[in-house]
Amino acid sequence: MCVFAAGATGLFGLGASASNLFLASLGLTAASGLAQRSAAKSTANQTFQSSLIANQSAEDSKRLQQQALSEQKSETEKASAQDIFAKNIESLIASRKIVASERAGTTVGLLLQDQERQAANYRESINQSLESARRQYTRNIEGTEAQFLNRRNQLQSNINQAYNQIPSLGSVLLNTATQGLSTLASVGTFS
Repeated sequence: MCVFAAGATGLFGLGASASNLFLASLGLTAASGLAQRSAAKSTANQTFQSSLIANQSAEDSKRLQQQALSEQKSETEKASAQDIFAKNIESLIASRKIVASERAGTTVGLLLQDQERQAANYRESINQSLESARRQYTRNIEGTEAQFLNRRNQLQSNINQAYNQIPSLGSVLLNTATQGLSTLASVGTFS
């Protein structure tokens, strides 16, 4: 028996035209739901692909920032070592001048001790600055890591949201059935 046959009673005791209208409504609802599902899948896949690119960009940015921080730290350490070396030479020259002045006794000893103290204070000052720069470097590296992880987590959240927007096949079918029952009830023949 053909459901779309004109004349005789159709589906659920409906007339043929009402049956055809009901089936057409079910078909359109199902097609619309499946199209929405397909569009949501496509959007989710695009989000995933763009997130992969953004994640690579975030990794590259982190790497470049960390390289710059590392180079800056290295330059600071080199400059500090050169300052200490220069101060040591300056201290040795000053000590030799004191010894060469041919002063005798405790005065020479006090002048030499004072010169050594000044040089030691300078070295300690440089070492403290260097240690502070090292701690700052560590904080900066941790900052780039946190920034990267924050960006990566945001991208993962975007991906999860996009995939959560995809209606399940069961929900599409349930929506189609609900819409069909609603259409059938509006025709007024479902009793």
